[in-house]
Amino acid sequence: MRTYVRVVLVVLAVFEVLLGLWLSIVPKTFYDHVPTVNWTPPYSDHLFHDFGGASLGLGIVLAAAAIRFDRFLTAVALIAYLAYAGPHLFFHLGHLDGDSVALSTGLAVILALMVLVPLSALVGVRKLT
Repeated sequence: MRTYVRVVLVVLAVFEVLLGLWLSIVPKTFYDHVPTVNWTPPYSDHLFHDFGGASLGLGIVLAAAAIRFDRFLTAVALIAYLAYAGPHLFFHLGHLDGDSVALSTGLAVILALMVLVPLSALVGVRKLT
């Protein structure tokens, strides 16, 4: 379980840092090229830059938890991630009518996994020493 929890932390950290860098450097390309993002216009440069900074911060906390790997920091990092991923999932579940059924279904599955995987890792945190 320790390896699973650490792998989840590393994968989420890498994803958030890359996402944060992308949004901080060229946010309009994220809006223009990531499917489903433009379903709820208009584009806001300010909002996407802020989201990039928040993603970088979250990625740093997840990376710190993967490196330090103690129960408290790992739990805080996963809960912080879930504080983002849970509402993100529920928002998109209410807004799946922007494209094809296949794309909407794929989005729902991916976003559900973005909640279920860190949630399962959080359950594993109680076994860390």
